[in-house]
Amino acid sequence: MSTPPRPDARRIQGSAYVDDDGAADAALARTLRAYDAGAASYPEVLAALGPARLLVPVVAVLGEVEVGPAEEGGLVRDKSSDMAAVLLTGADGRMALLAFTDLAALGAWDPQARPVPVAAHLAAATAVQEGAHALVVDVAGPHAFVLADDDLHRVAAQWTPVRLDDGGWGWLGSGD
Repeated sequence: MSTPPRPDARRIQGSAYVDDDGAADAALARTLRAYDAGAASYPEVLAALGPARLLVPVVAVLGEVEVGPAEEGGLVRDKSSDMAAVLLTGADGRMALLAFTDLAALGAWDPQARPVPVAAHLAAATAVQEGAHALVVDVAGPHAFVLADDDLHRVAAQWTPVRLDDGGWGWLGSGD
């Protein structure tokens, strides 16, 4: 017979995305389409990306293997595996973390990958932590976008692109 938890017992915090249905953030999807069509600017995409939820894929990575006994055919089998976020290495040798706007885009890339819903700034922060130079959103389409270098660090720090009075763009952040 199990004991019910005490009212003051510590509890694991749930995800902010418990009711997430895997659909793309509407504002981000609209802005990515407009950007591809030449009707939205790069800073406009950054502004739509900031508050959005992204899906970071995790895949199984083989850890250890073992070889079965010779009398059983000496078959190689998995002994352990780990789940890992996916880093892509570009032609220039720099790494990028992959993220997706929705389940359809993730499935077009790898139907076996598991989605982990995270705020865009956390995906950017993970990319920075992993030593990546970029966050690639929807690498398999329909509207791929690359967030790189200084802008990656700014989004990771939760800075926000803002439209200036002169029509240009600037960053609003804490200065950290």
